[in-house]
Amino acid sequence: MKKAYLFPGQGAQFVGMGKELYENSATGKALFEKANDILGFRITDLMFAGTDEDLKQTKVTQPAIFLHSVILADALGGSFTPDMVAGHSLGEFSALVAARAMSFEDGLKLVAARAMAMQKACEENPSTMAAILGLDDEVIEKICGEITDEIVVCANYNSPGQLVISGSMKGIEIACERLKAAGAKRALPLKVGGAFHSPLMESARLSLAEAIEKTAFNEPICPVYQNFTAKPVTNPDTIKSNLVNQLTSPVLWTQISRNMIADGAKTFIEVGPGNVLQGLVKKLCPDGEFISASI
Repeated sequence: MKKAYLFPGQGAQFVGMGKELYENSATGKALFEKANDILGFRITDLMFAGTDEDLKQTKVTQPAIFLHSVILADALGGSFTPDMVAGHSLGEFSALVAARAMSFEDGLKLVAARAMAMQKACEENPSTMAAILGLDDEVIEKICGEITDEIVVCANYNSPGQLVISGSMKGIEIACERLKAAGAKRALPLKVGGAFHSPLMESARLSLAEAIEKTAFNEPICPVYQNFTAKPVTNPDTIKSNLVNQLTSPVLWTQISRNMIADGAKTFIEVGPGNVLQGLVKKLCPDGEFISASI
């Protein structure tokens, strides 16, 4: 029975996240303090005792979730025994560090660079995302493809019947109207900074590509199912290339879930804040074992 470790993305954050790790693990505390030094501000203060607004800032959210996930995986010690790992969007960076494809320091620096690049891209192109519930993926793809004068794309394939679209403000507005008319149960605009995983993130992709190319990657201890292809990867050069493409391409989480299940995953352990990913995978593997990691 194979174990898959899952690493959450943006949106899973909450005030108080990681505090228990900091207080109960000497190694965890040391890593959090190292992160404060690398980032140049005390992210731990915002994580443990900040406000929801503090944590919603992209430059805080992304490193905070990464730190909680990676330090928790480290604290698991010998019980962290993955046959495969996967992370949702930002969570892919956590998965790569936990699987030792790159160092803690390099992972954090890339996540911080990613957050700043995405923030800048959001400011350059005011844009947004929306969750579409209750329609087949193919219907959503067709309707988005018919909107040619605005940018609208499928961004997050989360689970059957749950897909997030991304694009310009006007494009998302038009798409939501058409998708509701086509039978979507709900079309909900999301409170996000911009159109993540769409062509509108191209400037962020170029900026991050430079940082990724300069970063040393190793062969991970197990296959990493990456967002860009949904396939298991161990080759460091392929990992880098897929990571560069991630920002402007959809998160293929439904496909990742199916592929992990097909490859024998039966136990799914979520490492980091929340349990959203367990819920998404459970729709495709109702008889699986689902666990939230803790120290």
